[in-house]
Amino acid sequence: MRALASVAAAMIAAHTMASASTALAGPALLFDAYNGQVLYAEDADDAWYPASLTKIMTAYLAFEALKAGKLTLDQKIPVSELANAQTPSKVGLPVGGELSVELALQALIVKSANDVAVMFAEAIAGTEPAFVELMNAKAKHLGMSKTRFVNPHGLPGPEQSTSARDLAKLSRAIIRDFPEYAQYWTQPEMRIGNIRLRSHNALLRTYEGADGIKTGFTCDAGFNVVASATRDNRRLVAVVLGEPNGQQRSIRAAALLEHGFTTQGWKTLLGFSTVDAMAAPTETRPLTSARSTVLAWSCGHRPKKIRVRKPPKIAEIKQKVANAKDKDKAAAVEPVAPAAASTVAPSTVKAVPKSPAVATAPAPPAQVKKPTPVAAQ
Repeated sequence: MRALASVAAAMIAAHTMASASTALAGPALLFDAYNGQVLYAEDADDAWYPASLTKIMTAYLAFEALKAGKLTLDQKIPVSELANAQTPSKVGLPVGGELSVELALQALIVKSANDVAVMFAEAIAGTEPAFVELMNAKAKHLGMSKTRFVNPHGLPGPEQSTSARDLAKLSRAIIRDFPEYAQYWTQPEMRIGNIRLRSHNALLRTYEGADGIKTGFTCDAGFNVVASATRDNRRLVAVVLGEPNGQQRSIRAAALLEHGFTTQGWKTLLGFSTVDAMAAPTETRPLTSARSTVLAWSCGHRPKKIRVRKPPKIAEIKQKVANAKDKDKAAAVEPVAPAAASTVAPSTVKAVPKSPAVATAPAPPAQVKKPTPVAAQ
């Protein structure tokens, strides 16, 4: 079923790929996770809002803290007032509640919990602003020259921006540097107690070989995803930004991945550029909002109402039949109206002359036959 779904998604997305260069299309980048080979690029250096793709960096710093021994997977991290005050998506624990680092990582990556991102920031750096400084320092170290973070979760911030190329650099780094935590990116769902929380990455359930990594959404960013898949020991990653809804996000990412698995062989023979070495364009789009193209109620989209005429109910049909019968009965007993008087003007009627009387002779009186006299004998 997954194979059929992936093929169907790629076929449906052929039109999307063909029209991807339109003004409404967001940036996109397809590359090999291992050698950085670029297989497709479109506006890869344009500024864009990262939304919850910001949490890839938060996870990177959490993995570094685990590797350095500053955190352990079974360690409990608390919910502060600041963490509790974050808007959804969130776990929603009360102030003073705790999560183990292992469960918190799942909530951060699978559920994309904003409150957990703040919990990690405070556990690692003490305060959120201090953690943001670490995020920007790491971005600079990874060569993410178009990126600036202002919070650890990706909720709207006017100065928080990135690019498809920078997200490719970050994604490649986290895949390369922390393979031991790869299972967190592949989880389609997680549980906290009896509550099941599902990933927003639909490709994990529909695309053959899908194995991560993260989605993001805000009204200004549109629907973003960094999606990876592995087939025949080849791992490709697609960065898709600014799609109008979650379905189109998945379709475009699946189409890019399918395109890569199909064409990578001959593209390699022709030579290729890498994420780091790809030539930068002379002009790029400034940071702009995608809100006007986003098909989400929360962003102000109101679809046009289509009025569908409902079929009449049985009671209504019976009433109409009864009304028709009553009308027929009334017509049957209605008196016939007298003929209308002639409206022809008298002057237009010509008198028809009477035929002259024919004189008739009186009938002759009836003649009485005299009896024949009888002879005497």
